[in-house]
Amino acid sequence: MDAQTLEAIADLICGDVQGTPLYRKGHEITRFFSAAGVPRTHDGSTRKWWTLETLKGCNGAELTSIILRLASPREYRGDPEQTKQAIEFLNRLFILEGKKIVLDGVNPKVIEAKANFDIDAQSTKKAAEEVKEPALVPLPAPAFTSLNLDVGIGELLKDRWNEAQLCVDKGAYLAATILMGSLLEGMLLGVMQRKPQQANQASNAPKDKTSGKIKHFSQWSLSEMIDVAHNLGWINLNVKRFSHSLREFRNLVHPYEQLLTKAQPDVDTCKISWLVVQAAVNQLASVLKQP
Repeated sequence: MDAQTLEAIADLICGDVQGTPLYRKGHEITRFFSAAGVPRTHDGSTRKWWTLETLKGCNGAELTSIILRLASPREYRGDPEQTKQAIEFLNRLFILEGKKIVLDGVNPKVIEAKANFDIDAQSTKKAAEEVKEPALVPLPAPAFTSLNLDVGIGELLKDRWNEAQLCVDKGAYLAATILMGSLLEGMLLGVMQRKPQQANQASNAPKDKTSGKIKHFSQWSLSEMIDVAHNLGWINLNVKRFSHSLREFRNLVHPYEQLLTKAQPDVDTCKISWLVVQAAVNQLASVLKQP
């Protein structure tokens, strides 16, 4: 199976990208592989790259079982829309492999299919003119200093925003994504420092395992901050999901994490990360402006 097809299947399993019906956490990925009859246990590393490496280690029969499980209504508890979305995602991949997924009742199966890309040159040219790749243009730094954050934090966040854009412009994509992750973490912590009662009273606020008390904000992980912010309605579901993806790239600040995951952020990674940071900052800024 083509390497890009395998990577897209990993995206579908993890549910991090547009067009995938279901986001799966690490333990849910473990459950998925078990349900597919290919028992594997997620080791806590970056979900996407662990899943991709696991797929690469599967034989043909195991890959078939995984694909059929991804297309099964049982995986989505009978939800027709999620099932349809998963099958359409798979069929966009497999048309190039000469295959197609269809449902026989509630059971998915793979059948032969012929790709048809009979598109005339004029239509191709017109489509290319209509759909142009948006440029990765500099985004203006939000007015961090007017958000009433702790003294000095607004200035630091503004400097990091500008430095992240400089890294993008120079092609330093790894450094850019790490800085963007730090921006997200700094903004979340800044809001929690201004709204401590709300943050500490969240139902999913992290607690110390020994004392059972809510941890001090300085001990919260970025993952915990993201989940609490969403629980409190500070960020929406889309921003929450993509923020976790950005968090995983931010963790590449640790060289051994990058060695393990073999991740290498590129210009497309930065495009997505910029949008995530912009959306998160805008939503969190709205929270700070509330009485």
